[in-house]
Amino acid sequence: MKKIRLNILGLSSSQTQTGAYALILGEENGNRRLPVIIGTVEAQAIAIKLEGLKPYRPLTHDLVLSISSAFNITVTEVNIIKLEEGIYYSELVCERGNARIKIDSRTSDAIALALRFRCPIYATEAIMKKAALIFDDKTGKLIPSSEETNPEAEDETPITDLSIDELQTLMQEAIDNEDYEKASVYRDEITKRKK
Repeated sequence: MKKIRLNILGLSSSQTQTGAYALILGEENGNRRLPVIIGTVEAQAIAIKLEGLKPYRPLTHDLVLSISSAFNITVTEVNIIKLEEGIYYSELVCERGNARIKIDSRTSDAIALALRFRCPIYATEAIMKKAALIFDDKTGKLIPSSEETNPEAEDETPITDLSIDELQTLMQEAIDNEDYEKASVYRDEITKRKK
């Protein structure tokens, strides 16, 4: 199983879903981006660590770090291992002495812990092929794939050639189908045009 190392590129609130955030993970040596939709609490836990803030009392992920340290357990890596019906599945790879254990985790929690343990985040190549968005290195613009076109058009129209009304329709269809990653692509294109 080929693993692709990812870095956290950003966190933004969702304009289509109240209380949801888009966490963008970028391929370390490439131009693919993996959007992960997460909840408010998880976004807060990640944002606090990204901003270098120190909460007055430990958050849950800080508590896990403290307990793990007290018992000499280290999280050595986070792996995003599966994408099923728009939901990412992850595992924590933990070590204690010579023992190596994999623990099932929600992806948002796994990433919050990766920040605290300062360990790498990986996704499988299969997930990257299935869900990653590709950006042009020179222009910084999204390179449309066949999934980001109007499915009813006879010719595949690049996302950049669609009208705002078409994008809003496609975004709503993606939301109705609970395909939040695709919805975030349409939302981002709409936002970019309205600036």
